[in-house]
Amino acid sequence: MDETLFDKGLKKRGETLGADYVAQNLKAADSLTRPFQEAMTAWCWGFGWGDETIDAKTRSMMNLAMLGALGKMHEWEIHCNGALNNGVSAREIRAIVHVVGIYCGVPQALECFRVARKVLTERGLLPIDDAAQP
Repeated sequence: MDETLFDKGLKKRGETLGADYVAQNLKAADSLTRPFQEAMTAWCWGFGWGDETIDAKTRSMMNLAMLGALGKMHEWEIHCNGALNNGVSAREIRAIVHVVGIYCGVPQALECFRVARKVLTERGLLPIDDAAQP
């Protein structure tokens, strides 16, 4: 394992998903999942998220669109929180779900809205005040 990419990935992963969440995942890793957790942290977060060509906010928005398209709702919820941590607004999340609905279908958009409502409610970001934002 590339320790430099792992360390870079650990930092990026913690910034987006929260240090406590990441620590819990790594602590829960066992002989079955530890190699994957380490590789994923190095590759996805160190190599992928560590490339500064795309800023974290844009990368989070891309992730929500792709995870929504794939229907990976558990990961969508995790990355919805991460997107908020990276500066994505509730209005932008709503717009991302609109795109998912257009390209992937109404049922998938409804799933994304269901999860977005849960996350946004937990974070005190509903209702969305459209008048307060440009």
